[in-house]
Amino acid sequence: MTLLVTGGAGFIGANFVLDWLVGSQEPIVNLDKLTYAGNPDTLISLQSDARHTLVQGDIGDSRLVDGLLAQYRPRAIINFAAESHVDRSIHGPAEFMQTNVIGTFNLLESVRAYLPTLSGAEQDAFRFLHVSTDEVYGTLESEDPPFTEVTPYAPNSPYSASKAASDHLVRAWHHTYGLPVLTTNCSNNYGPYHFPEKLIPLVIHNALAGKPLPVYGDGMQVRDWLYVKDHCSAIRRVLEAGKPGETYNVGGWNERANIDVVKTICGLLDQFRPLPQGSLHSDLITFVKDRPGHDRRYAIDARRIERELGWRPADTFETGIRKTVQWYLDNQAWVQGVTSGAYRNWVSRQYGA
Repeated sequence: MTLLVTGGAGFIGANFVLDWLVGSQEPIVNLDKLTYAGNPDTLISLQSDARHTLVQGDIGDSRLVDGLLAQYRPRAIINFAAESHVDRSIHGPAEFMQTNVIGTFNLLESVRAYLPTLSGAEQDAFRFLHVSTDEVYGTLESEDPPFTEVTPYAPNSPYSASKAASDHLVRAWHHTYGLPVLTTNCSNNYGPYHFPEKLIPLVIHNALAGKPLPVYGDGMQVRDWLYVKDHCSAIRRVLEAGKPGETYNVGGWNERANIDVVKTICGLLDQFRPLPQGSLHSDLITFVKDRPGHDRRYAIDARRIERELGWRPADTFETGIRKTVQWYLDNQAWVQGVTSGAYRNWVSRQYGA
């Protein structure tokens, strides 16, 4: 028995692979394009582990995917592979359409061709789990109830539109072709191995370097924060017991305004790495021009996955963010390895010198 994990060298995918192989002997074939956000160094502890096979490649490469399915005969596919940064999607949407839409389409078609090669019992047990985002639901006002699994889609960025399209493809391939699919829509993840273009790792990285901490607009955009290890446990549970064709929202029950997240990180760094002469890391906070179409609030109603599958996050934001800050302090070599000249050019372009 084998799992095929796509995008398993990225932030969430790599955490899933590492956690899976701590608790299971079932091998993983890990297909990752190894773009800027796919980092094989994250998986270096598995370098000599026979249970892990890393294959560099694109989910849109049907010949490659068909060959992996024929060779390894996985019992399930977990699709993490995606371009995922809203800011980058604004500057270059074409890559998001190619990976998130066309790539997902090609992957589904490979699965459709693969299923008839399995025995009846193997077909019944097979699952295709598609990992998506709460951003497909659009934005909420402060008084609106959180997103549920039946909230209408209303994506507002090229990234969220591409993920919404991929979700629709997954749903259609279930209803039209009978593929045994599962979809999860998660809230904002944070934790170890997060590429420092997203808010939390960017703030930690800049604060340690004494650089400005850029905050969009007034900083009052609200997100529901989900510790990545909790997300991984939810995916394992959905894979184990989710009902084919269904969607499960995965949230952390931790709504926080961006500015409050930044101030929390600053407070922790004041404890762990105090600045000289009584200076505070919050002195580095710098408000910058808001990005186009910035959604004001996301919030996840995660009661269905708790009610039907018995899953609930183990970490609060307070415990998760403390562990996250400590991880970055303890793993500066990993951070230095991903903050190359190309990364610095991107940050300068996005937030200004």
